[in-house]
Amino acid sequence: MRDYEITLIVQPDMEDEDRMALIEQAQSWITALDGEIAKVDHWGMRRLAYPIRRFREGYYVHLKAQMRGENVRELERRLQLSESVIRYLTVRVDDQVAQEPQND
Repeated sequence: MRDYEITLIVQPDMEDEDRMALIEQAQSWITALDGEIAKVDHWGMRRLAYPIRRFREGYYVHLKAQMRGENVRELERRLQLSESVIRYLTVRVDDQVAQEPQND
């Protein structure tokens, strides 16, 4: 399994409970696809660089997960079908970069 970083931008007008349910659903999709979630960071509401579907802000969530490469496409398909996710980005973390110590 490889390490991935998945960033979601969720519609800003969602209630907190609905937003948390959507994030939990995304996590369950990852685990259903034989993945493991390492970390979930809620970055919160941020201004977008340009309007997306008439939204000027979005709620950012950053997930670190381990998945098989062939299951990433299915996860992205599910995220694309979700109307509440206005953008997503999936990045494979290079093995060498993952082993370097980070200065936080």
